[in-house]
Amino acid sequence: MATGRLAAQDMSAATLTTVYDTPAATYTVATVSVCNRGAGASNISLAIADAATPAAGEYIEFETNLLSKNVLERTGVVLSATQKIVVLSSAASVSVVVVGIETAA
Repeated sequence: MATGRLAAQDMSAATLTTVYDTPAATYTVATVSVCNRGAGASNISLAIADAATPAAGEYIEFETNLLSKNVLERTGVVLSATQKIVVLSSAASVSVVVVGIETAA
């Protein structure tokens, strides 16, 4: 089981991206950090989803305005086996890092 940094992604603009996928027979406790490295604001949507395309009810952040040179951080995110962290950014120059621990279910 992994601990520490579980995933890192340099986001493309307007592209729904699966940043992390919980392994089968595992649950994960994680922190998700979204960092806007760009010169302008970006709208961020973040979901804990069962599939690569989240349902409306799976978003924990939706079009949250992330100002330039700022970070959005969600702690204590618990994922069941095979659940995914899916992110959408309206702009490039956004990084997503997932740190945490995977534990056998």
